[in-house]
Amino acid sequence: MSDLFRAPKGTYDVVPPFSELWLTVKDALSTPPRMAGYGYIETPLFEDTALFVRGVGESTDVVSKEMYTFNDKGERSLTLRPEGTAGVLRAILENRLDRGGLPVKVWYSGANFRYEQPQSGRYRQHTQVGVEAIGSSDPALDAEIIWMATYAQRTILGLQNIRLLVNSLGCHQCRPAYRNLLTAFLRTLELDEATQQRIEINPLRVLDDKRAHIQELLVDAPLIADHLCDDCRAHHRLVLHYLDLLGVSYELAPRLVRGLDYYVRTTFELVHTGLGAQSAIGGGGRYDGLIETLGGPALAGVGFGLGVDRTCLAIQAEGLSVGESNAPVVFVIAMGEAALDICIPLVGNLRASAISADMAFDSRSLKAAMKSADRSGAKFALIIGDEESKSQTAVIKNLLSGEQSTVPLDLVQETLTK
Repeated sequence: MSDLFRAPKGTYDVVPPFSELWLTVKDALSTPPRMAGYGYIETPLFEDTALFVRGVGESTDVVSKEMYTFNDKGERSLTLRPEGTAGVLRAILENRLDRGGLPVKVWYSGANFRYEQPQSGRYRQHTQVGVEAIGSSDPALDAEIIWMATYAQRTILGLQNIRLLVNSLGCHQCRPAYRNLLTAFLRTLELDEATQQRIEINPLRVLDDKRAHIQELLVDAPLIADHLCDDCRAHHRLVLHYLDLLGVSYELAPRLVRGLDYYVRTTFELVHTGLGAQSAIGGGGRYDGLIETLGGPALAGVGFGLGVDRTCLAIQAEGLSVGESNAPVVFVIAMGEAALDICIPLVGNLRASAISADMAFDSRSLKAAMKSADRSGAKFALIIGDEESKSQTAVIKNLLSGEQSTVPLDLVQETLTK
């Protein structure tokens, strides 16, 4: 026998019973944007490579090291989607959604691909639920976006050990001066060659370095919060004010920059204390000016991406019971051909009436079929044999109490509903 194929390194299969948790989390993360009137959008899994180079930023590890890029048969350079925002903005522009009422509010869900070193919580294919709001620079919109991200995690899913980190990265007017100040400070440090190169490309990315010895060197680094212009300071103050009004607890994180170049002003991250090194389970922020770099008009934008995979890990770390079982309500057992002719349409009718039902196959013995019923997790077994076929009845057995009764076929649905 040949060796079995396995999922590619850095990926995993979503299979039962874990898939019930996975689906529940995915649905929970998408609930707040649906509640807030955001429309659903779906984009291709691959895009023109230049879209991500321009939209995500050449200085990021995502573009420089982690993208899955290939040439198609027409020698076009394409890349599997490493993040959601750039493709969504391209779709908004291409489909002229920005020509209507603003802001454009959309949410999406799907897989992203990055060639990373696999470890717990870090995969080469990961699934996110994301939100983008285009066409408004109102700080109240920033607060709405952050509220949606935290509401899903804390209220719907019930996670307790979530920390919300919030910062402002300034704007295109005040950040250059801070960048020069930070660069001058970083050049005084003894850093490895790769980090020194990062200073020249985007010094703010050095602040995002998670290595302990680098963080020790950065203790006295200048902070962007001390160098905001008046407009950015006022914007940040209002975002925090609105979060207070919404009852969203947060922590100020003056070194938070995140890993993508396009963020300005508001940036935030959700981290979980039980996930170790890969503690971030989502985040986002404002990206005014990004749409212009993609060839669109000067429109403000803000959004987030939340990891389904890491949220599942956070739920497991807290030992929460999340995700409804997909066990059927009733397990139908047909003993004989005549009974099978009755049971097949009966199962269909039960399902059409929103009563989940499964049935035994392969003409098993009653003993084997009852074992299958127990394994299914069903609450009831419905048994039809030769005698029941003749009398047009069915035996309904409560698999928890062991009690059973015989009922006419035309009362099966009513009996199960009761």
